[in-house]
Amino acid sequence: MDEERRRTGRLTRSDLCMFIATGCLLLAAAAGWSSALFVVLGRVVPGWAVGAVLLLVSSVVMRTAAVPARPETEGAAPRRAAPPRFVRGLLAVVAGLGCAVGVLGDLGSEYHILRPTGPHGCTAVVRETSFLFAGSGDVYAVGPSGVAWRPSGSWQADDGYRPIAEGTYELHWGRDDGALSVRGTEVDPVMDGLHGLDCD
Repeated sequence: MDEERRRTGRLTRSDLCMFIATGCLLLAAAAGWSSALFVVLGRVVPGWAVGAVLLLVSSVVMRTAAVPARPETEGAAPRRAAPPRFVRGLLAVVAGLGCAVGVLGDLGSEYHILRPTGPHGCTAVVRETSFLFAGSGDVYAVGPSGVAWRPSGSWQADDGYRPIAEGTYELHWGRDDGALSVRGTEVDPVMDGLHGLDCD
């Protein structure tokens, strides 16, 4: 059967593994450098974490491809070339850097899934972070798919103030969309405190 597959010009197991690994590396690079986040089983998973998992999967798949296959029989069709090694190496470096930057950017960050949910299962998810005398936050509108590709809004706060953690916010939902209002204090004001939420 293996000989027949080679004669029909189909991909060998090794080549197929390399194509799968390259696809995982492409997705890892995209996820690692994106602002996306995922909500899985009630937990927030940032894009860089998804990229790290895909990097691990690609490594395992490439190790599988490195296992020697049965020798090709005489007269068999030549193997199709898998993506070049330098392409996979470049993708791995780009994905790894994206994940590393994401990890560094997430140091000291907290994620909050706000309740209640809105129309059609739309959920507000907030990422808050602070460093020295500056604080910031991003709010994502996450639909039933559990994926948000970019923030719906962002804010800045003085003295590392975190309005969501402190409870100084209001979340309202209408028939089709919602709004998140974050407030600071007289000492620690919040800039750009009103944000629309729409999962469509």
